[in-house]
Amino acid sequence: MCGIVGYVGRSVDGAVNGHSALDVVLEGLRRLEYRGYDSAGVAVVSDGVIESRKKSGKLSNLLAELEERPLPETLTGIGHTRWATHGGPTDRNAHPHLADGGKLAVIHNGIIENFAELKLELVEKGVTFLSETDTEVAAALLADIFRNQLGGDVSNGGLTKAMELACQRLEGAFTLLAVHADQPDVVVAARRNSPLVVGLGEGENFLGSDVSGFIDYTRRAVELGQDQIVTITADSVEITDFFGNPAEGKEYHVDWDPASAKKGGFSSFMEKEIHDQPDAVAQTLLGRSDLEGKLTLSELRIDPELLKQVNKIVVLACGTAAYAGTVAKYAIENWCRIPTEVELAHEFRYRDPILDENTLVVSISQSGETMDTLMAVRYAREQGAKTISICNTNGSTIPRESDAVLYTHAGPEIAVASTKAFLAQITAAYLLGLYLAQLRGNIFSGQIKDVLADLAKIPDKIQTILDNAGPLRELARSMADEKSVLFLGRHVGYPVALEGALKLKEIAYIHAEGFAAGELKHGPIALIDEGQPVFVVVPSPRGRDSLHAKVVSNIQEIRARGARTLVIAEEGDEAVKAYAEHVFYVPETPTLLMPLLTTVPLQIFAAELAAAKGYDVDQPRNLAKSVTVE
Repeated sequence: MCGIVGYVGRSVDGAVNGHSALDVVLEGLRRLEYRGYDSAGVAVVSDGVIESRKKSGKLSNLLAELEERPLPETLTGIGHTRWATHGGPTDRNAHPHLADGGKLAVIHNGIIENFAELKLELVEKGVTFLSETDTEVAAALLADIFRNQLGGDVSNGGLTKAMELACQRLEGAFTLLAVHADQPDVVVAARRNSPLVVGLGEGENFLGSDVSGFIDYTRRAVELGQDQIVTITADSVEITDFFGNPAEGKEYHVDWDPASAKKGGFSSFMEKEIHDQPDAVAQTLLGRSDLEGKLTLSELRIDPELLKQVNKIVVLACGTAAYAGTVAKYAIENWCRIPTEVELAHEFRYRDPILDENTLVVSISQSGETMDTLMAVRYAREQGAKTISICNTNGSTIPRESDAVLYTHAGPEIAVASTKAFLAQITAAYLLGLYLAQLRGNIFSGQIKDVLADLAKIPDKIQTILDNAGPLRELARSMADEKSVLFLGRHVGYPVALEGALKLKEIAYIHAEGFAAGELKHGPIALIDEGQPVFVVVPSPRGRDSLHAKVVSNIQEIRARGARTLVIAEEGDEAVKAYAEHVFYVPETPTLLMPLLTTVPLQIFAAELAAAKGYDVDQPRNLAKSVTVE
């Protein structure tokens, strides 16, 4: 889940194609810092030597170090932002790591599982290690192969050949980038189970964990396959497998603008992305139906006849995406009448689940690189199941390894705590559920058209919530000293409660728990004492009167025990007023679609409360955006 950038340019009138390698790398790290911010570092190749700077903490610490100890403008550079795995977030453990007498620099994303065995072997050869990281072991192995096995010969591939041989020895998930002083115009990289994309320029080429690492310079990108090595120079991109066999990547065009990854006048990326949600939902819906209201999901490459045979659906996800999957379960079972399970991806393949060719596995991942989910998808395919990915990142690994993909179109999400991607995932899951119902004839075409019409109204309804959030923000600021907040919901309100609690945990660092409201009497009501704040997501009084009445009863129960009741309800619901200290209304909408609205006030509340506590809402402690290690 670290951020990596590589760059090689060509000299034009003494300048590097108009760009300094260091400038390109640092700009890429700024955009990728959401992937990890325990430390940051850079290395450049200059006059036959490697020069490097690295500092623990956020990127700003590295920038301060570079002010004091500048690096030269060069043709070639690599950079890294780290989310610590092996070894704490210290200067010493920060990347790049040097080897071969300081002539080789390596950065790394992922985990090398056999690092201890390799380290022992290298120590016996006299190698001294300065850090606690598995990355330094990879650097030392690469140096040993380059210098001792290949004799430091750069005439026949040199660093590329050394990388091939090194990768044959490495186990685990990794992306490696390396530069060597003896090959000053080359960056070599390798990937296994970890993200890496190539950016194609004119007289310059780029590498990045994702396209945001080079989006300021090019929109042309190449996705790499599993177990591939890429060697870039200013004028060439060569791809091989780990055994030196030629391979090809797939070129694609990046269709979002660099400006969309900037704050746009908001105080934080999270705040901007909350306000992006009307557009994120609208864009995810765009072009998915024809004039007659029939769904046309062109991205789904699975034979419709096979989808008609599906008798079980399993949704795989982690964290916020798993709550989107839980919402999907309610909708898919309602519309399609297919049994649907929601599984945490990291538990799934370790419990010997029952899958066959009539099982459809739907994975949900914003980045498309979530390692737990990727491994679960691979397991599902091995068992013969059909796989569909719901993803926000074009060209990422999970969509590539799935049978089909349904892309959300939320645009880049930079804040670690997911907001617009969550609503876009729910929207895409609704589309998938309706499409399956359409194929299987579970509901009439007129009903599908009605649901799509209701979905088309959602962006304006979200905007209404955003425009009227002043009282909610004021409440959040007044609660900055709270130590615990509870959340209750029923039906589709239950995953909304879970997501509301997660947002507070992630960015405000306070105790927060989400419960199914019906569970209150089975234990959680013991947590209620005088003044305990409790958010209650109330179902619509229309269509599910008995469930609405039960939740109103829950509100009465907790208020009688001293709870401070904060209620999210549908406009026109007067029944809750008598029992709520605060009521926040959302526009009327059908029950199954309500999470697209009721989630938004809880996002706003969490962001405002965390900001009032003085925390960085975009980069919460101990977390990173893409969890690319298992």
